[in-house]
Amino acid sequence: MRTLPLLASLLVVDSLFFISARLLGDRLDPSVAAFYYMSVASLQLTIYGLVTRKLDFSLLRKNIWFFLSIGLFVGTATNLAYQAAQLVDPGTASMLSQFGVIIALALGLFWLRERLTTAQWLGAALAIAGVFVITYQPSLDLRFGALLILLSNTFYVLHTAITKRYGDEMDFISFFTFRIVFTTLFTFIFALGGGGTFTVPNGQTIILLLIFGTTDVVISRSLYYIALRRLTLSIHTIVLTLTPVLTIVWAWLIFQEVPGPLQFAGGSLVLLGVIVATAWRQRQAVQPAGD
Repeated sequence: MRTLPLLASLLVVDSLFFISARLLGDRLDPSVAAFYYMSVASLQLTIYGLVTRKLDFSLLRKNIWFFLSIGLFVGTATNLAYQAAQLVDPGTASMLSQFGVIIALALGLFWLRERLTTAQWLGAALAIAGVFVITYQPSLDLRFGALLILLSNTFYVLHTAITKRYGDEMDFISFFTFRIVFTTLFTFIFALGGGGTFTVPNGQTIILLLIFGTTDVVISRSLYYIALRRLTLSIHTIVLTLTPVLTIVWAWLIFQEVPGPLQFAGGSLVLLGVIVATAWRQRQAVQPAGD
């Protein structure tokens, strides 16, 4: 797939995450909905891998701690996001989720001892200001939901960093299948440990699970990782800042909900901060080296 169609397709399916979390969380216990949703993708990918004989189980044996780690991180991120989707409107949640880029900068600063540029500090300050605008409001549900999204972002950033470092050279089908299977395992553990109510979904909910498990996990995450391997991390990040725009459109069409003025202002600051921080990093990357 060429880069432009790849990115356009990724934006469309990636924008559905908080929509699916809201729709499924309205019909099922949120933690159980996250498990069912991931289970659909796990079943599809496992069947495909076994039928085509493309699953390399030696890769799993050699990298078991890698898959356990990213499964834990993504499983935690998914569970928290599904809880948050019941408290925060999808558009605001999607804008706030872009703060993960700033968390990645902080990770580089404190863990990898990287030095941030002035533009990166400015971008981080704008994004943090946006988070304060969103969260410091009278609604306790909104505050708590925003906190859950920030925690979810942190775990997903950890998964992305580890994947970029250790997973880029792995066979894609095996990597992706084991990643989804272990994520599903941890969503089950969280649903069970959190006292989630495991109910049999009705026909309409089963259809939604099949649709979103396919589009929002199998297709969306496949495109995400393909783009991550093909593009620089900065360009990948900048493109995904467009996701909230489509999420707001979906939320308006399906729920007749849009972010309020303060949420929209705060979310816009978060997006602006992300673009400032990452666009400057990309500009530095393409400048010719000095003699």
